[in-house]
This record gives sequence, C-alpha cells and structure tokens, in this order.
Amino acid sequence: MEKWLYVMTIKKGKTYNKVTKAVITRHVENLKHLDEAEKILLCGPLKGCPGVAGMVIFKTTSYEEAEALCRQEPLVTEGYATYTLASLQVADKDNNYLL
Repeated sequence: MEKWLYVMTIKKGKTYNKVTKAVITRHVENLKHLDEAEKILLCGPLKGCPGVAGMVIFKTTSYEEAEALCRQEPLVTEGYATYTLASLQVADKDNNYLL
C-alpha cells in the first residue's frame, strides 16, 4: 500500500519582515490545533534556505485535505507568506524503500 505525506513549504512574502508576535502566536496556535488533531508529523523553521520561513509535513488522507490546511495557515491568510505543497511518497522498511 502506498503511503503519502504532504510537505508545505512556507515562503516569505514581501511583508514577512512585518510579522508581529501576535501573528506568530496565531501561527503557533494553528500548529498546536493541527498537532492535537494528529494532522502533522513534523514542523519547524528552516535555516539556510533564503526566502523560506519553514515547513509543515502533514499526515492527511489526501492532497486536497492538506491543501485546505495550508489555506488556513495564519501567515498565509494574513498575507505574510505564500506556500507550496508537494506530495511525498514514503519510502521505508515496510515497503522496502520502494524497491
């Protein structure tokens, strides 16, 4: 059985340098909610990636569900960031690393 995760890359927008503590608080509250709902596997800021603020790896049932979660991200809805969403096919011991 194929396993998929969905990777959101949060890209800094033109106004990202105006992000306030209140915006970050809303962002973190959103992440907490997603974590409690078991919708995220991993998330965090990225260093050394110009123009990229961070990423979220969703464990949702579909790309469409992950896309809906991306559109709810406060950094995106409030215009500070944009995002890309990619599908990641999981390669692990359970599927012999896709061999």
